[in-house]
Amino acid sequence: MSELADQSVAELAGRIESHEVSPVEVADAFIARADALEPNVGAFVTRMQDEALTSAKAAEAEIASGTYRGPLHGIPIGVKDIYWTKGVRTTSGSAVYADFVPDRDSAAVARLRVAGAYPIGKTGTCEFAFDPTGRNAHYGMPNNPWKLDRMPGGSSAGSGAAVAAGFAPLALGTDTGGSIRIPSALCGLTGMKPTFGLTSRFGVTPLSRTLDTVGPMAHSAEDAAIALNVLAGHDAEDPASAQSARVDYTEGIRGGVRGIRIAVPKEYVWDFMDPQVEAAFRKAMAVFEELGASIDEISLPELEWVPPIAIGITSAEAASLYGALAREQGGRLDQAIRRRIESGMFISAETYLQSLRARVLFTRRMGEAMRGFDLIATPTVATPAPVQDAEMMEIGGTRTNVREALLRTTRIFNISRQPAVAVPCGFSDDGLPLSLQIAAPAFEDARVLRAAHAYQETTDWHQRRAG
Repeated sequence: MSELADQSVAELAGRIESHEVSPVEVADAFIARADALEPNVGAFVTRMQDEALTSAKAAEAEIASGTYRGPLHGIPIGVKDIYWTKGVRTTSGSAVYADFVPDRDSAAVARLRVAGAYPIGKTGTCEFAFDPTGRNAHYGMPNNPWKLDRMPGGSSAGSGAAVAAGFAPLALGTDTGGSIRIPSALCGLTGMKPTFGLTSRFGVTPLSRTLDTVGPMAHSAEDAAIALNVLAGHDAEDPASAQSARVDYTEGIRGGVRGIRIAVPKEYVWDFMDPQVEAAFRKAMAVFEELGASIDEISLPELEWVPPIAIGITSAEAASLYGALAREQGGRLDQAIRRRIESGMFISAETYLQSLRARVLFTRRMGEAMRGFDLIATPTVATPAPVQDAEMMEIGGTRTNVREALLRTTRIFNISRQPAVAVPCGFSDDGLPLSLQIAAPAFEDARVLRAAHAYQETTDWHQRRAG
């Protein structure tokens, strides 16, 4: 049954519901794949095989008795190691919290358990989720399953590596500046950053309270929609949780894109871009046109505001959370993360407030630019997966910092708080995944997933598997 570890959530759900395979067989397949490949990939900080098998047996008994909870029943998930998991350590990628064992689940994990899913392991992350590369001085950087010497992307590095390697068909990530979409792009996955406030962050180690977002990483848009049906919804324990209308994200996912108007920014995005990434993106836009969508460029020079706004907010909020820890136990932190936290201490209250005001203006300008459009599209990242030890790289003749290359286009939609999805759209000449990004106005998450699914019904990039 080893082929089970290559299947999507939707495929597995159909086979479980029809009793073609059992949840225990599914669990066994993913555990066996991890047993074989995890020593080379390093996706997990803590594996949970025994707990997973216990949960799979319980799911099997329920389904055999006629109780089927839905498409996540009996599905194993990877859980980014900043989500609380009752009775299982949550390190947040830090040596300081290496022995922290929560006494309850995060809201996201609790909701997935109710739906019948169960954790198969805690996946690696950068310390406090504060880096887009996947590096971690304490627990190591997971290797990219497509090419083991390449970055998996971060900060949801282990979640990306786990799904790409076939250790789980679905994983939880978080996204403050791109931390779901970047590893999804570099690992060939579909990763969804929902509208800010749509999913609860209760029980998730924070980095930036006004930017952090919870979302799924999987093989397909359909799988992301299945997960979002469970994850979305108001939670009084998250002060930023939105009171939004209940939506079935799978219901209209096959509606297609005929008549949909897609905007592509003229500026900023293309300042430095790997030619292969741009070529794959242009081909993807041609596919959308063939499907009946229209593509037009828009001018949005305010995109240049994104890096200073993101730095002003994220660094200041991270410093407010971890500044005391950096002062008192700085020697125990990843020193690169420590420097990033300490840099936030020099951001004045005035600068922070200016960044917040600029975010409001930017969001308003984004809305004005998108009038007459349903979606906006860009490449997800400017480059295929960089080599693991790279600090600088050359892209399209421009030498740039690797972190900036990874964050440049994703954090646009963190600042505007719009839903955005990373979608596989090709491969580089040396076999690394390429990705496009689709975004929509706030709370139009279903529209984003519908567009991604329409593209995936016509292409097979999301069906390719590492190795």
